[in-house]
Amino acid sequence: MSLPSLPIETRRLSLRPFRADDFEAYRDYHARPEVYRFLYAAPPDAEEARAAFTAATLPAFAKDGDVMRLAVSRRTDNALLGEVLLKLASMSALQAEVGYIFNPDFNGQGYATEAVGALVAAGFATLGMHRIFARLDADNRGSIGVVERLRFRREAHLIQNDRFNGVWGDEFIYAVLAAEWAANAEPRRN
Repeated sequence: MSLPSLPIETRRLSLRPFRADDFEAYRDYHARPEVYRFLYAAPPDAEEARAAFTAATLPAFAKDGDVMRLAVSRRTDNALLGEVLLKLASMSALQAEVGYIFNPDFNGQGYATEAVGALVAAGFATLGMHRIFARLDADNRGSIGVVERLRFRREAHLIQNDRFNGVWGDEFIYAVLAAEWAANAEPRRN
């Protein structure tokens, strides 16, 4: 399975491979505790951030566990807003997990919904996925809003299934099938 043609462009955004000059902006939002609050991890140190960034510049989507991570930049000024990812959960079942991390400086402008919608559309149309799902901290209202605006359905509420810094957290599983995505395509126009 090959990657979709890149960049993937929407009205306002470009989803593209990371470039070397993205690192400082990438490091900025990855260093923020408020970004990692719902990721059950501490922000990476400089060395970990550099390693993760290097891995992000090499997207793959051929075998279970591969991750296609794309930079999300604004088309008007090329500002790096964040990133979206599609992780191949099961090649045989044609299932992928969508994820996203955005710089909080750009919250509230619909960028995450627009970018995630474009990646999900490519996952179905180009990559042939049958089901795409998202795993979200139950307290992450912003991320829940993104998938609900895109008409993902909540399939599960996992109770205290993860723990970070001694605090238990719940998780929601949201998903959408290719047929559901196609049936709801008209109301989601970017």
